[in-house]
Amino acid sequence: MSQPSGTIVFNTVGRPQYGFDIFSVDLHNHHTAAFADRRLTDGVSINFNAQFTDENDSVVFVSERTGSPRFYLTRPEDKPQPLPFVPNSLFHDRPTIKNGKLYFVSTHEPPEPETVFKSWNAVYSTAVDSVDGVVTRITPKGVVDYSPAVSLTGKFMAVASHGSGLWRGDFRELETEIVVFSESEPENRVVVSERGGWPTWSQDNTIFFHRIVEDGWWSIFRVDLFDSELCRSDPPVRVTPAGVHCFTPAAMHDGKRIAVATRRPGSSFRHIEIFDLELQSFQPVTETINPSFHHYNPFVSRNSRYLGYHRFRGDPTQGESTYPHLDPVQSPIQNLQLLRLNGSFPIFSPCGDFIAFNHDFDANGGVKIIRSNGSKRWTLLKGRTCFYNSWSPSEKHVIYTSVGPIFESVSKTVEIARRSGHKNLYIVDAVDGEFNGGLRRLTEGAWIDTMPCWSPKGDLIAFSSNMHNPTNPEVFGIYVVQPDGSGLRRVEVAKGELAERERLNHVFFSSNGEWLLFTANIGGVTAEAVSLPNQFQPYGDLYAVRLDGSGLRRLTCNAYENGTPTWYDGVLALCSEDEKENDSDVLMGAFQEPLWIN
Repeated sequence: MSQPSGTIVFNTVGRPQYGFDIFSVDLHNHHTAAFADRRLTDGVSINFNAQFTDENDSVVFVSERTGSPRFYLTRPEDKPQPLPFVPNSLFHDRPTIKNGKLYFVSTHEPPEPETVFKSWNAVYSTAVDSVDGVVTRITPKGVVDYSPAVSLTGKFMAVASHGSGLWRGDFRELETEIVVFSESEPENRVVVSERGGWPTWSQDNTIFFHRIVEDGWWSIFRVDLFDSELCRSDPPVRVTPAGVHCFTPAAMHDGKRIAVATRRPGSSFRHIEIFDLELQSFQPVTETINPSFHHYNPFVSRNSRYLGYHRFRGDPTQGESTYPHLDPVQSPIQNLQLLRLNGSFPIFSPCGDFIAFNHDFDANGGVKIIRSNGSKRWTLLKGRTCFYNSWSPSEKHVIYTSVGPIFESVSKTVEIARRSGHKNLYIVDAVDGEFNGGLRRLTEGAWIDTMPCWSPKGDLIAFSSNMHNPTNPEVFGIYVVQPDGSGLRRVEVAKGELAERERLNHVFFSSNGEWLLFTANIGGVTAEAVSLPNQFQPYGDLYAVRLDGSGLRRLTCNAYENGTPTWYDGVLALCSEDEKENDSDVLMGAFQEPLWIN
């Protein structure tokens, strides 16, 4: 059987507008006229999740400038320098440098035994100056760890651990424990809190972390440890008050203060503040500098003088100010090209020269076209909310799109379903519409059928449906049916009881009809969602599977919601920067905070 090949173009929610750079402030200038933030990265791609090294002015961070997250080190006035990484890993995160070692999260080892509904996240270490590429796994086999933190001396580590079980569907707040262990004996792990995420050390004996309290507020908790035994002296204690969301803490080593990201009632922006543990009071930091930007994931220098974070870079003269129409993403398969589109629901023209897509679903809604080499973009239909597109295989230059409201409730009346009130699958005559016998039903029942796709030969239609569990609108499987309504069957990706948890959507055939491309929730979660801009749901990785349900391949692995993919049988040669016309979108930082934080 052939392997997946060609070019896949897809959308990532919000990602084109991130424009993140790393910034820091000098707290010695706090409350003075000289207080301002300084950019530490170079404005290329997006740069995020940084930590100061032991040198106080050097920063290790994550950047996606190569098409996947990798690690870099930057010093004042120097260009970022690449650090060791795992070549076959699609995801690297949360780097920390301590005592000549680089600690980080990677997803290059699938669970053992390889299964679905389990994250691939684990913590690793390597020498900062490694030339042999030796990487040591710190997380025990079969265990899932997030958000590693290293103590002041490097003697101890803490992680938010999901344990060895399957992912249970948690997304907004992960069901993780705070686990600590000695760096030299990582197999001897101690649970110090049965619930919490994003640990941070103050010295070697105090850990702060976040979690949601019963009153509904994200809050910071503290637990004190005995150095020699890594046992907690008392149960975790809540340290930040109700009335303000506090998350992603960074402890200062004076033991008196923590930096936190906050969301306050009446504010639409996430800001960084310092919480004084003795005075029980907040000191605003970023709101006085950039009141209308979101600021994420604070970190502090060893001497507690400098406070860092990442945010939208803002000034268009300071680095990349536009986003390309097509952006290469690292692929795990040699002959398969992955491209992120600045838009949704792309579809190739039959000859492959053009891509039609929906640019947005607001005032910029409509249908646009780009050349498939990324050189030019123009508008076909504007000022309308358009959703989903199909390029006619038989009529030259004819594109079908749907116009009207999107993301309505399942009870919303839509034209094609008005006879039964259920969202089922039909075939409609492309010229005469539903009149004169031009409408034929393929499925019928009190369930949801959605996102159909024709096979290249026209002998099958693939679609997503919850007909196996009609009362649950949160689960979807892949189905195929013949155009006359016969041969309906389910393509199970997760087998047995796990198939009932599938949330699979956005199905698309490969050009030879042997593979199905789709988005899925079966890979679990790769990062704590509260540390990111809004992602609607955790079904956001792309997979391919053969038509008989065998040969499952994971194509993306990141912390975003990827979706609406299309598949072309050739590999595209993207144009150079000089060949592009000046019609790219300007970076505006136009992404959303998590909509479920309220």
